[in-house]
Amino acid sequence: MRFSETKTLWNEWEIRVLVLASLFLQLFLISLGGVRKRNVSATIGLLLWLFYLMADSIAIYALGYLSHNQDMSGVPDNNPHLRAFWAPFLLLHLGGQDTITSFAIEDNELWTRQLLNLGSQIVLAVYVFSKSLLLGTTLLVPGILMFVAGIVKYGERVWSLKSASMDSLRNSMVTPPDPGPNYAKFMEVYSSSKAAGLNADIIVEGERPPDVAVTVGGEDERVEYSRLVSEAHGFFKTFRRLVVNLILSFQDRTKSQSFFLPLRPEQAYKVVELELSLLYDILHTKAALIRTVCGRLLRCTTVLSTLAALVLFTVRDKDRYDRIDVLVTYVLFGGALGLEIYASGLILFSYWTYVEAERFKCRWFARATFVILKFFRPEKRHRWSNLMAQYNLITYCLRDQPTCLSSLASFVGAKQYWDKFWYTEQAGVSPELKELIFRELKNKAKSIEDVESYRRFGEHRGQWALQRKGYYKEFGWSVEAEFDESILLWHIATDLCFNDNDVADASSLSHLPATSRAISNYMLFLLVMRPYMLTAGIGQIRFGDTCAEAKNFFLQGQKAPDERGATKMILDVKTEIAPTRVKGDRSKSVLFDACRLAKGLTELPAHKRWKLIGVVWAEMLCYAASKCRGNFHAKQLSMGGELLTVVWLLTAHMGIGEQYRVEAGHARAKLIVEN
Repeated sequence: MRFSETKTLWNEWEIRVLVLASLFLQLFLISLGGVRKRNVSATIGLLLWLFYLMADSIAIYALGYLSHNQDMSGVPDNNPHLRAFWAPFLLLHLGGQDTITSFAIEDNELWTRQLLNLGSQIVLAVYVFSKSLLLGTTLLVPGILMFVAGIVKYGERVWSLKSASMDSLRNSMVTPPDPGPNYAKFMEVYSSSKAAGLNADIIVEGERPPDVAVTVGGEDERVEYSRLVSEAHGFFKTFRRLVVNLILSFQDRTKSQSFFLPLRPEQAYKVVELELSLLYDILHTKAALIRTVCGRLLRCTTVLSTLAALVLFTVRDKDRYDRIDVLVTYVLFGGALGLEIYASGLILFSYWTYVEAERFKCRWFARATFVILKFFRPEKRHRWSNLMAQYNLITYCLRDQPTCLSSLASFVGAKQYWDKFWYTEQAGVSPELKELIFRELKNKAKSIEDVESYRRFGEHRGQWALQRKGYYKEFGWSVEAEFDESILLWHIATDLCFNDNDVADASSLSHLPATSRAISNYMLFLLVMRPYMLTAGIGQIRFGDTCAEAKNFFLQGQKAPDERGATKMILDVKTEIAPTRVKGDRSKSVLFDACRLAKGLTELPAHKRWKLIGVVWAEMLCYAASKCRGNFHAKQLSMGGELLTVVWLLTAHMGIGEQYRVEAGHARAKLIVEN
């Protein structure tokens, strides 16, 4: 086949390939859009990112192609009317799918750009279609109907992006302005009474302070899953304010505690998972729009317009059109209706629908919906990845050998991505780990007696655990340091204890050593790879200096040791004199400070040692979670979720953290006037 023939063939098929590719990308997006909130796979994330970007690019390019071909000759091809009829389908594709309106929360902030695109692409599509009208067409009415569907669909996307932007979320949650009691009027009456010679006195009664102590009912209360779903939706309406860093009242705290404290750990986590799943829906899907009356009317408009256009197209005479183009048009219709039906099914059989049916007392429909939901989304199925990243300092120092590729990564400024790819692993979040965190939060919540103790407990990052276990005098110095330093100290010390020779004795403690080490590795991952989620200070500098000292220390021998050998080398160093007295503080390394901590811990009996390490790490994790800003937690929802985010919301529900700052309401002043 000669080049000219190939070019002619491609010119004939190019627009067909473009519109079909645009349709198939929509199929991929609606299928994979919801997967990412339960998956941390980099491959799936990359594919979805490419599909998300390509979907808009191809649809816009196809519209431009149609316009360009018409401008070139006035008659774009043998099917001028039919191919111009594809323009509103491309608008429909630009409207995106219900399961993914944004790839990341940053996309929501660019809703004005999408609004501009909406206007420009509508103008371009109308231009393409109107050019075909000059030649006479029988597809005017079907075209208008498809334009209605396409414009509505694209408008839904822009509205969803706007409503999910941080400013819009904050504005929708801010309570109405409160002017407080009418001071001017009160003082006017008071002054008038005084001027009239009356004995006027003011009695001020402060508003009854909130009761922060909660009387807990039966422990480990069993709650039906249907109630957990309903309660999750109820709490979500209140606690979503944390995403935009708004505060909650102590009344919210009391209500939340009274429900969460009696729960079993797995049920408390299930409620939190459901709430975070709802938050994902609000941020990255069209759920906020579709569950409104207006949204449902718009969806009906889209479906009915597309269906009516299909009927009208079917009864039209199509002999004048190319059979392949007619087939492509039917595929576009089938894809459009199929996507709408599938999306409507997702809406109909969702927890949003179940809760709404319960609210309107439509019990039979609620029960039917819940049965279907439990079949496709079993109770035991997690609403996030249930994975925690693992990054270990000693392992990294032993394995990080210079290679051509790693040197190239350093040269182009991508060393962190290289290290994350090669030295980060994923581990499942075990039930034992969840129970450890829940138990510590529960104990802390029960120990809060007043506002002052509430504030004090919110600032603990290991202090309370050491005080409660009676070891603050010995190890308090390690948690009074800067938070990033405390993480590194306890991470290295935990690893040294874990790899020490008596680890076999510690294994009799069942899960505690492995659980403590998992939290330790996870906290180091956050410190190194996601420092924006921690109040980390100079954490990355301190980590780099510690790694440099560790590598130099390990390379003193003929060959690099294994992890157990490295542990023995470190513990064999005499540390009677504090490292800072010998080295000064120019280097921020904490390697041998951690060695001192580990030696102190190894003097404890194995069961006491690992219980202490476990509760210290649990308290550090809860502290880090409560200090991280809400928008950073929200950012992780589209990447499989984050354990820190789950703990953040659980901590808030247990009444701990900076989320509650309301101490008193209005004072009630009474004016007593006597003759």
